Amino acid sequence: GASELVGIIGPNGAGKTTLFNVMSGIATPTAGAISFEDVDLTGRPPHVFNRLGIARTFQTARAFRNLSVRENVQFGLRFTWRRGGRAADTQAETDGLLERLGLIDQARALAGSLPPTRQRLLEIAMALATNPRLLLLDEVAAGLTQSEAEGVASLIQSIRQERNISVIWIEHNVVTLMRAVDRVMVLHHGEVLADGLPSVVSQDRAVIDAYLGETAE
Repeated sequence: GASELVGIIGPNGAGKTTLFNVMSGIATPTAGAISFEDVDLTGRPPHVFNRLGIARTFQTARAFRNLSVRENVQFGLRFTWRRGGRAADTQAETDGLLERLGLIDQARALAGSLPPTRQRLLEIAMALATNPRLLLLDEVAAGLTQSEAEGVASLIQSIRQERNISVIWIEHNVVTLMRAVDRVMVLHHGEVLADGLPSVVSQDRAVIDAYLGETAE
């Protein structure tokens, strides 16, 4: 089916990261069920979610700081083969991902030595190495300048089209997010306050009162 790029915004405590924890198997929903492509995943461990093609990044960088950039991406690829994947040429595939994310020049550098923007790109590369069909991005523009954030946003848009994957992106940088996504969802106190085209949602009075008022300065 068609891939979609969906943004999720909302004030702190709205339930955004909790939603991702449920969608990646880290947390089990207290009510209701979760399924992906007609498979019921309720109560299953995270590796089962990943095996089905769901990958995510985290608010705090999860790269292995003492491994090189290349080794971090290879770890993701090996994880994919363990799930009965393809015995691919890891070197070529790893370097292809590093090239695509603009990290090839730092392939040998320790992950912990990278500046924030590069750390974010490495996390995206590690998630893509597991060959996902659904990519969950948690605050990948956090700590970046506006122009760096715009660069990450356009990279996400192009990767999503190249790979025909769906992306759900939680972001505090509302301006960048609204420009990039097809659809935006606003969470407030664990409820969906609005869900629709960015141009429509940004004009929604309830959304402005609950959230955008704070960020619209």
